[in-house]
Amino acid sequence: MPRCYDPAVPEPSVSASPRASGGASTAVADLPPTLHVSTHPAVLHKLAVLRDQATEPKKFREVVRELSWLLGYEALADARIRPLEVRTPLETMTGAELGDRIGLVPILRAGLGMVDAMLELMPTAEVWHLGLFRDERTLRPVEYYNKLPDSASVDLCLILDPMLATGGSATAAIEVLKRWGAVQPVRIKLVNLIAAPEGVRAVTDAHPDVEIYCAALDRQLNEKGYILPGLGDAGDRQFGTGKAG
Repeated sequence: MPRCYDPAVPEPSVSASPRASGGASTAVADLPPTLHVSTHPAVLHKLAVLRDQATEPKKFREVVRELSWLLGYEALADARIRPLEVRTPLETMTGAELGDRIGLVPILRAGLGMVDAMLELMPTAEVWHLGLFRDERTLRPVEYYNKLPDSASVDLCLILDPMLATGGSATAAIEVLKRWGAVQPVRIKLVNLIAAPEGVRAVTDAHPDVEIYCAALDRQLNEKGYILPGLGDAGDRQFGTGKAG
């Protein structure tokens, strides 16, 4: 299970912790309690495959899917359930079924690779798409597509995007969902494969109520807004377009 960072408990720096795979210099105590970084060995193994520049698009897509399933499992640990009567071959018992109405919000285009794994976990979830691209001059998100229904009808929204870099797209997506009606008691969570400290801070400063689940917290952003050490452009690497870095 993921562990919430508790600022009240002194810990070594992120660079000394197995929870950070990018040699980050940000102290764990500086990070918000809403950040959950997976420590599962399977997650760490698959993440190394994902980072490798020699990993071809087909394998990259497969690992994105596998990591998304594992992170989705962790992000849903507190989902609500309700009782369900089940008839086994021997007797009737009270089981459980998912009680939360869940909406998946992949950020186009890189977030598309995370959807199928989430639907395996939650077959009844609805999928809505948001199109956001980053202006290369300002590094700010620009919305170009919105497929949300007319009104909010869910209990939990999971925003899916492999990379949390500057936090601009994530913050914009959260703002779109809140304007749409995804406010308390509706919960919003971010599910990312890799996060940068700058992106985590941007999201938590703007939306301290939103939890973030990721496989790794990396060191920093470069001058172009890419995560270091990162894995390059997640969309390009999934779909075989452009360059990996």
